[in-house]
This record gives sequence, structure tokens and C-alpha cells, in this order.
Amino acid sequence: MAFVGLLYVGAVLFLNGVMLLGKADPKSIGVFNIFVGALQVVTPTILIAANLNDPVTILNASGIYLFGFTYLYVGIGLIGEFDSTGVGWFSLFVAIMALGYSFANFRLLGDAPFGVIWLYWSFLWLLFFLLLGLKMEGLTTYTGWVAAIEGWVTAAIPAFLTLTGYWVYPDRIAVALAVFGVVVFAGIWLFTSGAVPHRAARGPRAAPPPTPAH
Repeated sequence: MAFVGLLYVGAVLFLNGVMLLGKADPKSIGVFNIFVGALQVVTPTILIAANLNDPVTILNASGIYLFGFTYLYVGIGLIGEFDSTGVGWFSLFVAIMALGYSFANFRLLGDAPFGVIWLYWSFLWLLFFLLLGLKMEGLTTYTGWVAAIEGWVTAAIPAFLTLTGYWVYPDRIAVALAVFGVVVFAGIWLFTSGAVPHRAARGPRAAPPPTPAH
């Protein structure tokens, strides 16, 4: 059940990224945030209630609330056009707790891929804190790209592969995720921050043809 919810977390992260990139109306995206936020609150509640004697299931389910509350908070805020500072500071809390869940997956649960994925989420929610809590608007485009990519890499694809039985070779997946995250997000930062000028990124412009002599 948790992986069904994770599939739609991928969708909402992708849509939030699209919104930050200026490609979708915030209120329309807010509605979907509420849908997924509600799902991500109901799902862990059912999982915990059905597994009161299973501490591993309770540990895994407890982290889902962090995202459920985030999406509800974002959705209500977008529709009501509320100030985003509260969401930003809550995102800092999520970013810190995500480090704890990453440690738990690496050391307690033996799940290296999700140990890396929790680090992805910690990074993204830190960006949400900087953008929404501290109003560092220069990070808007970068955060949009990171959110959109993480929607696929950390949620939709892992959830679908798990549901279909193709989530195998966990050590290789963990290494691939770590390398992908460092390379791709560093590369996007270079382009969105202006460290690599767009003209240089396209290569040198062809020299103009010589002016014919008169």
C-alpha cells in the first residue's frame, strides 16, 4: 500500500516542479497536492493500525506523514494564497528528519537504495526551506528542476518497479542513484546559476561570412 502512495508522490513532485518552472497554475496544482497529501496521511495511519506489533512497518510508515503534511500544507496554501513561510520552516524540519530516516534505512533496515533516496528528499526539502522559508527566490528554477526529476527518480520509478517485482540488485541501484544525483543536480546548478553561460554551453558561434569587397 505504501508503494501505491509513493507512485502518486512522484506525480505531485513532478507537478510541483512544473509549477515552480512557471508552466502550470499554482491553484490547479494545489488541488492535486491536497489529493496526494490526504492519501499520504490515510495510508500510514492504516499501515500503523494494522501492524501495531511490527516496529519496522511503523518506522517506515511514520516517515510518510512528513510528506503527507507537506502536500496538504502546500495545497491549502496555494489555493488560499497564503504566505509560504510556514511551509518553508516545516520543510527544514522534514529535511533534518529525512537524514534520520536515511540513517535508519542504511543501518537498521538494510535498505541502501532508500537510504540514498531519503538523502535526495532531505536535499529537496532543504531547497524548499531556502526558497519558501528564507525567500531565496533565485533558487526557484533550480528547485523546480530538482523537484520534477526527483518525482521520477525517487518515487514514481521505484514504486512502479517495486509493484511489478523489478526492484532488484539493491546495491547497484544505490550506487547508481548516488552517482546520478551528484552529477545531474550539480550540472543543473551550473546552468541555472549562470556559472556556465548559455552561449558557451551551446558552443562557439560560427564566424560571420566575410563582407564582400566593393
